[in-house]
Amino acid sequence: MTYAYIIDAVRTPRGIGKLGKGALAHLHPQDLGAAVLRALRDRNDLDTSRVDDIVWSCSQQRGKQGGDLGRLSALWAGYDVKASGVTLDRFCGGGITSVGFAAGQIMAGFEDVLIAGGTEMMSHHAEADSWEQGTEFARLGRARGNEELYRDHPISAVGVAADAIAAMEGITRAELEALGVDSQRKAKLARDDGRFERSIVPVSNRNGSLALAHDEYPRPDTTLESLAQLRPAFVAMEQVAAATDGTTMRQMIERKYPQLEWEPVHHVGTSSGVVDGSAALLLASEQGLKDNGWKPRARIVTAVNAGDCPTLILNAPVPAARKALARAGLGVEDIDVWEINEAFAVVTEKAIRDLGIDRAKVNINGGAIALGHPIGATGSILIGTALDELERSGGRYALITMCAFGGMAPAIIIERVDAAVHS
Repeated sequence: MTYAYIIDAVRTPRGIGKLGKGALAHLHPQDLGAAVLRALRDRNDLDTSRVDDIVWSCSQQRGKQGGDLGRLSALWAGYDVKASGVTLDRFCGGGITSVGFAAGQIMAGFEDVLIAGGTEMMSHHAEADSWEQGTEFARLGRARGNEELYRDHPISAVGVAADAIAAMEGITRAELEALGVDSQRKAKLARDDGRFERSIVPVSNRNGSLALAHDEYPRPDTTLESLAQLRPAFVAMEQVAAATDGTTMRQMIERKYPQLEWEPVHHVGTSSGVVDGSAALLLASEQGLKDNGWKPRARIVTAVNAGDCPTLILNAPVPAARKALARAGLGVEDIDVWEINEAFAVVTEKAIRDLGIDRAKVNINGGAIALGHPIGATGSILIGTALDELERSGGRYALITMCAFGGMAPAIIIERVDAAVHS
């Protein structure tokens, strides 16, 4: 078995994911995918005819984001037609899974040069929803029309589940807000210190003018006092019908956990930002390194997946992280950089507590609360962010994980090559 090496990692800036407001929202999703693919080609003198496959992630594969976004983005980027592509969906976790699948092809000895990544334009979700209003697709709900599934696995909304978990774990609104403020603080520090500059690829309009060169979502002036004034965001969502029999989002959770009582606590300051973005990583085998004269930055140590309660939706990162550590023969103390996606503050807070992680090692440069969460792309972004931080700080191992709808989580561990050589 050969190692799978990371040669390079790039991402777009994250633009506000609202039509008419975000700096990227007027573009086509293929524009964002092409931007990062072109960057990998140009930065690494990549002969695209030698790319064995492009493994891409996108959660909402409909409308403009449909039709195998990975392949179409590569064609739009000017890649050789020999570079094939496939697009997968693991909801929020797809950006990690795409890298794991690509690494698996290399480590199995099947292929030598792959690209993995993802794209998500949250601004496009609203547009796609408007196209589907009144259609059968729009009425299928979270079980996609199979409401008998709810008998064993009631499915709620992620924000409602986040509030329920906070109560279940005894995590207060004030503690969640402290994490939210810290995310903003760390993102500002990272941006001011130029820590994102190696990976960020400016996105251009089709006429060649600049669309966006920096993350658009952060609110660095956020304080505990300002967050304390915000109303909980998911009060109305609790009462939205989740099934044709009128069962609400809150009642879905109460079916599974009838003794649980909770009040809404999450809001915009403790939830991930709605943004547009894309990311890509160039991976190669040892033979691929030799054939192309590349120097690797890191290797993939392991990539795993774990499932948990689909009703609570968000709790799988902890078992996924434990599984990854066990497979790698590592302990919590061995990980120098943790990226635990801030889909909601409770996800990261619970993981820190359950795993006993040093907070100084978690989301060192801010998380999705400050920077945003372009669903299918986020995992790939976080791997690149973790790699950059390992190189900046001199660390050896990074673990990246995130919750995914359906009660799942992928997790991946990477090792900085220079650290491994000198250990």
